[in-house]
Amino acid sequence: MADKLPLSTNPFDDDKLHEECGVFGIFGTPDASAHCALGLHALQHRGQEAAGITALKGDEFFTKRVLGQVADNFTSQDVIDSLPGNAAIGHVRYSTTGDTVLRNCQPLFAEFASGGFAIAHNGNITNAAHLRKSLVQRGSIFQSTSDTEVILHLIATSKYRTLMDRYVDAVGQLEGAYALVSLTREGLIGFRDPLGVRPLVLGQLEKSYILCSETCALDIIGAEYVRDIEPGELIVISDTGMHSVKPFPEEKPRPCIFEHVYFARPDSYMNSMSVYEVRKRIGAELAREKHVDADLVIPVPDSGTPAAIGYAQESGIPFELGIIRNHYVGRTFIEPSDQIRHFGVKLKHNANRWHIKGKRIILVDDSIVRGTTSLKIVNMMREAGATEVHMRIASPPTAHSCFYGVDTPERGKLLAARMDLEAMRDYINADSLAFLTIDGLYRAVNQPKGRDNKAPAYCDACFTGDYPTFLTDQSAQDQNERQLDMIANSGA
Repeated sequence: MADKLPLSTNPFDDDKLHEECGVFGIFGTPDASAHCALGLHALQHRGQEAAGITALKGDEFFTKRVLGQVADNFTSQDVIDSLPGNAAIGHVRYSTTGDTVLRNCQPLFAEFASGGFAIAHNGNITNAAHLRKSLVQRGSIFQSTSDTEVILHLIATSKYRTLMDRYVDAVGQLEGAYALVSLTREGLIGFRDPLGVRPLVLGQLEKSYILCSETCALDIIGAEYVRDIEPGELIVISDTGMHSVKPFPEEKPRPCIFEHVYFARPDSYMNSMSVYEVRKRIGAELAREKHVDADLVIPVPDSGTPAAIGYAQESGIPFELGIIRNHYVGRTFIEPSDQIRHFGVKLKHNANRWHIKGKRIILVDDSIVRGTTSLKIVNMMREAGATEVHMRIASPPTAHSCFYGVDTPERGKLLAARMDLEAMRDYINADSLAFLTIDGLYRAVNQPKGRDNKAPAYCDACFTGDYPTFLTDQSAQDQNERQLDMIANSGA
């Protein structure tokens, strides 16, 4: 008999767009690695596969990288003591390029002629394969399959003299989305891509400066939010203070709008807005656009909760926790027999049937990806006795893949790319299904006129297919696939 597969206890989470990565950097405190570990813990939602910290004491670098979560690897005093110094950078990873192996974990480190250099990256470099091929042809030897290592080789092979000039030369060759924190003997360096697709914020703790992906990482260490790093802005923090330059021509920013829908923690402050308040406004817009008569509004935990609150407040329909999440279950559970496999969905989520039975309910979730999650949830509600189950989605249909650091299924596996609205409704077994419009989403993020098709204020490519940068590697892959199809169909 074949070995039994482990029974997943996160069947709802498996059908989500997974967060990209989270970065944290701090300069000017003797407890740098401890603060970094705490900051990464706050950013754990952005990546749960791996974590790492590099600290700097004098001219010596100390690094620890692990597979697994922050709390399982960076809480002991012995670990913190092994990472001494007054500056540190850290990373939590959900892989979008490269396998989940230790050599791909960040921060990555290299010894340049000018000294040690560590780097951590949130995002995705869309011409990494093209750059990598060129670097290998010139003699570069790669130690990982991560796109981040390309940056190290571009710096090492740059013909400019100073480290900062080499750094600017390197990032100037990148396409895509990237928020970078780097640690050198010269200090802490931060850079945000010219379109600002991926987030990066500046904080301060007494005389120390912090760079991190979200403000929730500042809150956990008692630091003050100063401002967002601007798109295309290069920040250098050293013993002489903080210095800011913009080495490239300014472009119209296109920050990722899905950060407001799902990725960012609701207690974070992003693009000058409270993420939690934006999600409630999204729910209110959804109620105005796609209302249906019902008895209860029920969130799909936990990401659908703020939008469900906004929907309930706007519609006047009572809000109830109709699905209860068990937060104390690990990622996997070995099934004792095939006969109870179908119980797996209830290990992490269960219907609050006493509030659901005999009721017409509206389920509010942040998105539909493959649709398997929504089908399980709707069926769970029907089994609990709901007389009608209406699904409302707090974003437009996700019909396109993301190439900017989000782990998205290939387009053919996205439900909205394969089916029209009625087919999707039938697939998930709902009485009705509706999505927020793209204009409604823009109104929720303080764009009263909706989406400006000529100059959109956000990257919304996963909804519209409007990619704000050229996709060099993807274009080459598409061309190769077309050529293979032509050969296969030619009869040769």
